[in-house]
Amino acid sequence: MSEKKSSAKDDGGFKKFLWNTETGEFLGRTGSSWFKITVFYIIFFTGLAAFFSLMLWIFMQTLNPNEPKWTQDNGLIGTNPGVGFRPMPDQDKNVESTLIWYKRGSGNSSAYWIDQLKKELSKYEKAGGSGDQGMSCNDNNESAGPGKWCQMQISAINRACSAANDFGYPLGEPCILIKLNRIFGWKPDAYKAARADEFASDMPLDLQDKIKKSPQDHIWFTCEGENPADRENLGTVQYFPQQGIPTNFFPYLKQEGYQSPFIFVKLDNPVSNVLINVECKAWAKNIHPSRLDRVGTVHFEIMID
Repeated sequence: MSEKKSSAKDDGGFKKFLWNTETGEFLGRTGSSWFKITVFYIIFFTGLAAFFSLMLWIFMQTLNPNEPKWTQDNGLIGTNPGVGFRPMPDQDKNVESTLIWYKRGSGNSSAYWIDQLKKELSKYEKAGGSGDQGMSCNDNNESAGPGKWCQMQISAINRACSAANDFGYPLGEPCILIKLNRIFGWKPDAYKAARADEFASDMPLDLQDKIKKSPQDHIWFTCEGENPADRENLGTVQYFPQQGIPTNFFPYLKQEGYQSPFIFVKLDNPVSNVLINVECKAWAKNIHPSRLDRVGTVHFEIMID
């Protein structure tokens, strides 16, 4: 009996808290009190939003929409560009993997790698559309001009590294796309034939000879096996449309429609059923390759069953 009385008393107290008929209070406050606290919080949060918007506006005035606030030596990226390659393994399955592995002659096995390259090239084929500032540059170190950029001529790439030929994958002669990572405002300091005494001490002799004979400045690339066994198993390497990227493709200044220049590296006769470690280096006086820091060089493995 006492439990029922206690329960009734509690119910009455809660109902009185919801609505007190004696004082006209709802949830412990009168209508006037609720009005005052509502007005207070409206003013408080309006002022808070206005203050945040003002600070955001002031911050945005310090930024330039056309270039990063901190670039090159003043930023985290620095002035030593990294090197990228395509096709890449599925990063969703293993983000650290750099292995290109497939079976020679198998369409299903090589389809993933071929599709990756086709998607990559499709970006360049679409470039030059409305609003883009891409231009066809001459082979004479002449830049594209303010607000413009030199456009890759896909038609100049050898047919062996074309989509029509499936980039050589079914034949066991795969093509790998190599390019530099973008750094805003970065300009390459190319090795020149007239200053051969400034060549890097570890630069291959055949590349030095090529630089001496080249009339145009390039960022040059070399790809070879990392170890003696890898170099033996890798076989011969060809570069298309040439072994370097002309310096007039730089700098990147957020030009409309800009596409990073690249070259194709074709592996003519890699040994089958062997894992081959490959390292590609970029060569310019202001590129300092470092495996540890992953700049100026890129590593990948190739295995063809």
